[in-house]
Amino acid sequence: MHYLNISFTHKNATLEIREKLSYPDNEHKRACLEKLLSTETISEAVLISTCNRMEVMCSCSDVSAATMHILEMLSMRSGISIEELEGRADIFDDSSAIHHLFSVAASLDSMVIGETQIVGQLKDAFRFAYDNTFCSKKLARAMKSAFKCAAKVRNATDISSKPVSMASVAVNQLKSLLGDISAKKALIIGVGEMSEITAKHLVNAGADVYIMNRTKHKAQALAKECSTKVIDFSELSNAINDFEILYTATSAPEPIITDEIIESRDFDRYWFDLALPRDIHYNKGENIHLFVIDDLKTIVDTNIASRELASRAAHGVIGRAIVEFFESVNTQDLEPLIKEIYSRADIAAKEETQRSIKAGYIPKEYQKEAQKMCEQALKRFLHEFTANMRNTTDDRHTDLISGAMASMMKAKS
Repeated sequence: MHYLNISFTHKNATLEIREKLSYPDNEHKRACLEKLLSTETISEAVLISTCNRMEVMCSCSDVSAATMHILEMLSMRSGISIEELEGRADIFDDSSAIHHLFSVAASLDSMVIGETQIVGQLKDAFRFAYDNTFCSKKLARAMKSAFKCAAKVRNATDISSKPVSMASVAVNQLKSLLGDISAKKALIIGVGEMSEITAKHLVNAGADVYIMNRTKHKAQALAKECSTKVIDFSELSNAINDFEILYTATSAPEPIITDEIIESRDFDRYWFDLALPRDIHYNKGENIHLFVIDDLKTIVDTNIASRELASRAAHGVIGRAIVEFFESVNTQDLEPLIKEIYSRADIAAKEETQRSIKAGYIPKEYQKEAQKMCEQALKRFLHEFTANMRNTTDDRHTDLISGAMASMMKAKS
């Protein structure tokens, strides 16, 4: 079996393309995972869909066939040709897939290096796939090792010493535009992690913050946690025209703010659309300064430069973690086979001892000692061989050894 990762991110796909490839809710994710596993070549899969990435991580028997199956599925969903998707996608298999996964978990592949949201998003994606039986032991090993690696990176480097996120970058952008935002009214639409971080940053800056969400009790819960106020979602069309500052990060499949409800005002408005798919579809020139995720790249580039040393150290941690992962995987895969070898050896020792006693080569009263001597001889012979099996770190060699031994033992049984 192979690991395979097909990745579309801010590095290789525009916001429009990522929007078409996104899976905004669990219903769409479930349908995607069901289609992924509809081919015999893919046995396990995890789907990661965030504002900056859409990735499929899977375990498969044939990398080429699985890749084509995934691209065909994504092409049907997005309306983008297979050729364009293949040309844009970053495709990783086996060790490179694990390296990419560990880098993503450690936030080295994020638009904002060191951001703290991605590992939580990965955990949510894995938990959803695992709880719904779309993935099992093979991907569980990889994911759990990725989470451990991310923790090691945080502990061994200062890459997350000053936690940042896309939300905090967006608030910093607002401050750079307006300077002091204390006492200014700000509306946040949505109640996810992005909205929570935005609310806390705005409150800390002294803004007068309001929360809006389709499900009112969720808005009330977030407002209570962040010490903000609530506006009913039915007031959306009025609120967007009254507030100077707007942040939106919902999981709506279609825009919730369009030209039809936007009215002219004699003051400048600063809108930040942090959702994917986007929440705002806007074409008018109504003194609105609209920022989407990809517009925050200047601040992001500064972040990357400031964290370059920490990133180098983090890559060293990841490299060691990958070696440990494959050593562990290979050992775990071989252990049942090694256990079976020793079990067969014990049976052979017992049978040979009984045969020797029956033939009169050994007195019956020496049966226990003879069998023990036979077992020890076989264990001495097998020790170096099985130790070399355990020390094999190349996945291909492990597959060859285990396959050959399994065939031999099957022939003997």
